[in-house]
Amino acid sequence: MTQFAHRIYITTLASIVALTFLFLLYKGVPYYSTPIEERFYHPDHNWFKPSGAFGHGLGIVGTLLILIGVFGYIAKKKYKFLARLGRLKYWLEFHIFLCSLGPVMILFHTAFKFGGIVSISFWSMVAVVASGVIGRFIYIQIPRTIEGRELSLNEVKEMKGDLGDVLKGSYRLNEAGYQSVLEAVKIGSQRAGGNIFSRMVSKYFDDKKTIGRVKSTLRENRLSNADVRKVAKLISNEISLNNRIERLVTMQKLFKYWHVAHLPFALIMLIIMVIHVAVTLVFGYRWIF
Repeated sequence: MTQFAHRIYITTLASIVALTFLFLLYKGVPYYSTPIEERFYHPDHNWFKPSGAFGHGLGIVGTLLILIGVFGYIAKKKYKFLARLGRLKYWLEFHIFLCSLGPVMILFHTAFKFGGIVSISFWSMVAVVASGVIGRFIYIQIPRTIEGRELSLNEVKEMKGDLGDVLKGSYRLNEAGYQSVLEAVKIGSQRAGGNIFSRMVSKYFDDKKTIGRVKSTLRENRLSNADVRKVAKLISNEISLNNRIERLVTMQKLFKYWHVAHLPFALIMLIIMVIHVAVTLVFGYRWIF
């Protein structure tokens, strides 16, 4: 999958989740905005209530999406015969899509009424989704192979080329300009104080300024606009790689801690979900069948 196709893929998945949420909200807002004690008298109560045709259907479809997303991704990582069916990266992204769309449907299945043991499952689901967003952020900070294998620190360092040789061999820079560009990269890799997330935000804006200074230096050396863009991209890649090398160990530790927080909430959600479905069937709720 090309980078452009991948962007379309991600945009499509995100759009489906957003449009589904907006559609369900649009369809049900008159009912959901009605006070709970008055909903019984609402003309659409039998349609939107959790046991209604629409509400019950959302719960079933949402549950299936979550189960497919969870166990499909687990199977991809565990069973070798699935190795040829796409990269793990794309499976992870589809896992995130299903486990975002499913909770959206379950949210409307509840009709925004939470209580009893099911509320534990719901808030566990919320915690899983929220931690999933954080986990995705941490995951993409760790360099990986095309197949999704995590790279070691030495492997990441080997990815670094000799920027100085590239600049000297391909672009006409005077000595002052050459040294200025290399110094900009070094400055761009330094850290400020504070916690890791505040440092990353600060670093992002610092890097933007650094690349801006590099472009100004290149223009002073009378490089063409095309060469300015090429060198700026090289500098940007170099800074990005430096950043990843510096925070690799930290991100690897955070990812391990993230698993400790993410998995228990997911298990609680799934266990109570199974209990909820079993109780529903015992009491005779059968959707449209």
